[in-house]
Amino acid sequence: MANEIKKYYLFIDESGDHGLVNLDPDFPVFLLCGLLMSDDNYETTRNNINVLKRKFWANKEVILHSRDIRKCNKEFQILFDNEIKQQFYLDLNAIIKDSKYRILASAINKVKYIKMYGKLSNDVYELALSFIIERAIFCLDEVTNTEKLLEIVIEKRGKKEDKKLEEHFQRLLSRGTGYVSAERLKEVRIKIVFKDKKENINGLQLTDLVAYPIARYVIEPKRANPAFDVLCNKIYHKNGLRYGLKRFP
Repeated sequence: MANEIKKYYLFIDESGDHGLVNLDPDFPVFLLCGLLMSDDNYETTRNNINVLKRKFWANKEVILHSRDIRKCNKEFQILFDNEIKQQFYLDLNAIIKDSKYRILASAINKVKYIKMYGKLSNDVYELALSFIIERAIFCLDEVTNTEKLLEIVIEKRGKKEDKKLEEHFQRLLSRGTGYVSAERLKEVRIKIVFKDKKENINGLQLTDLVAYPIARYVIEPKRANPAFDVLCNKIYHKNGLRYGLKRFP
């Protein structure tokens, strides 16, 4: 009997600036975050996010954006009302906590990175993406007796940036990464797609929401971080280690 075929998504979003020229002393980290989930689990999560959007805005067209939510900007001005804010966060945290996905994040300490490699070295976005793809493969290795397909979904950043990233991805496909061979990448028929923010992809929005608290945790691990506490169990663990949070260098 042929193996079942299961599709997985790896939604990717970032927190912080991947540039190495101007460093923000309050945010010296570039964090790339990946959410890995199966097709059927994503359908459930996407529907639950749409229910939340309809509850607070009477439609599903609102785009959840971490910074706008924190600053109560644009549609999120409704969060100036404390009762609404409390209910919104209760509902949102329930989705983050109860949805089935794994977090694979890569944090680049830009100060250390520049000291070791200089400002003109490789693109930290590409480096972080390689780390996340590696860990996605290790994570999928744990799913047995199933043929797996992996689709990486990334928000468009601009023609030039997307073309550069597509070229980097093609190099990964032909050479593999430090720990994952090209053959293993081909086994999951890995592909990359770029989506416009206007397409309102709930998977990308959820990734954006979890990326910021993880970056804040990396910068200040001792500081109170209730948003991180909600999601920390979703970070991929292997042999008792928080393997889904790669720090570099």
